[in-house]
Amino acid sequence: MRGYFYTKQEWDEFNVKTYIFRAEVDREEDGRWSSWIEALPGYAAWGYSREEALDALKDAAEAYFKDITQLGDELPKGVEGIEAPVITVTV
Repeated sequence: MRGYFYTKQEWDEFNVKTYIFRAEVDREEDGRWSSWIEALPGYAAWGYSREEALDALKDAAEAYFKDITQLGDELPKGVEGIEAPVITVTV
């Protein structure tokens, strides 16, 4: 079984970029959680748990990048994508 491993050539055929951002998270007085990305002004989300807030933020960021790439708009200043397979580990 091959799994999810791709050669560089196969990965390049996907024509995708990976963007990595630091997410900020804060618990509000009413118990909800807020999350935002400093590098993407105006992009914030909330949830009833920390994980829910981060999931909502990820969904918002993915929608943002799909829209911006489809429209051919420029990325915000200082935002760059990685054109290679990556993994992230959160401990």
